[in-house]
Amino acid sequence: MTKKNPTYKEAIAEIEEILKEVENEEIDLDHLTEKVKRAYSLLKLCREKLYKTEEELAGIMKEIRDEDR
Repeated sequence: MTKKNPTYKEAIAEIEEILKEVENEEIDLDHLTEKVKRAYSLLKLCREKLYKTEEELAGIMKEIRDEDR
């Protein structure tokens, strides 16, 4: 049921669910490593999406500034 390329919102929701499970000690020790690895990969995905969005916005803002000159 794990999606390969979740949206940012879906990734954040899954990270929050994993954190909730860890905090409530709902995760069996045998699956803890798997969940932590999944959370880490989701965090990397979110960082990449944020970085890409930041770059795109910076490019748009530069175009707007250049047009105003």
